[in-house]
Amino acid sequence: MQSKARDATRCAVPARLPRIVSLFSGAGGLDLGFADAGYEVVFAVDSDQWAVETHKQAFPGTCTIQADLVKLGVEGLIERIRPLLNHGEKIGVIGGPPCQGFSRSNVNATPNDPRNKLPMLYLQIVEALQAEYTVEFVIFENVLGIRDSKHEHTFGGILRRLEKLGLHHNVNEFDAHDFGVAQHRRRVIISAFHSDEARQAFLPTRQIVGKDTVGEVIGSLPEPSYFARGLASNGYHPNHWTMQPRSPRFANPDEYRSDGRSFRRLKLDEPSPTVAYGHREIHVHPNGRRRLSVYEAMLLQGFPDDYVLCGPFSAQVQQVSNAVPPPLAFALAHAVDCALRGTSE
Repeated sequence: MQSKARDATRCAVPARLPRIVSLFSGAGGLDLGFADAGYEVVFAVDSDQWAVETHKQAFPGTCTIQADLVKLGVEGLIERIRPLLNHGEKIGVIGGPPCQGFSRSNVNATPNDPRNKLPMLYLQIVEALQAEYTVEFVIFENVLGIRDSKHEHTFGGILRRLEKLGLHHNVNEFDAHDFGVAQHRRRVIISAFHSDEARQAFLPTRQIVGKDTVGEVIGSLPEPSYFARGLASNGYHPNHWTMQPRSPRFANPDEYRSDGRSFRRLKLDEPSPTVAYGHREIHVHPNGRRRLSVYEAMLLQGFPDDYVLCGPFSAQVQQVSNAVPPPLAFALAHAVDCALRGTSE
């Protein structure tokens, strides 16, 4: 599935862009941005059943598999990729290993969280891919907490491993709102290139005229359906459903103030705070009478209005929370595109 055409100034078209291997692909937000920029996502993998179903539906031409990369192993993954690529072919590797172990919102996060080993697995896969293909670039996305002092060993290890692999890296923090998304969502992006000239030329910039506030994005939508077992769709969009508003706060919204993450009411004339929901922590609609629908959260993430998330309600909430906003992904992809050609905007 392609999203709406981006208003971008394209660099001269090359003979062929590197093809993309997507690790920890989730619902496909990062992949969608690269696909919109003209890249072919040839292979994608994630451990979550419903995220994989979403990805397969959105990218029917991609070989998307469900697998636990720890159990599958590096060689098992390479065996799945070999039939799809020619030996020595130019590729790019993109993805964001699960971030809960690094998240600042996870008060129980520790340096020993098993999930903190996944970034190094990511780089082991990159090393194995280098043995058979030309890895032109790597894009690694994660939460700001990965740079906190308690994770210094892990983060420093990532950068040292990239250097050992001969990849020249940048470390940047980007806010999705600066790239046409009606949401403040800051993330760490590690970009690494086979060429140091490409590394120096990598400069993501806003590529689209986006909608900057909650009201611009969801203010005119019809009311969603309320979650109930067996409910498939309300006829408007299959993801336009939300939780039953059971709290008394929803009956008298102006009498209550926001209560941290559990009852955070959005404002029509401002961007949304980070779309990252936990159990019953979905942000409250600006009218104060219900929580956002999954579809509204998707739009605040910058997904196109015809994108569909698969699975039950809880799975959809998890997918939209974990996704990379596609407009930010597109800006990264476009910047890679220009950097590889030795041009700048």
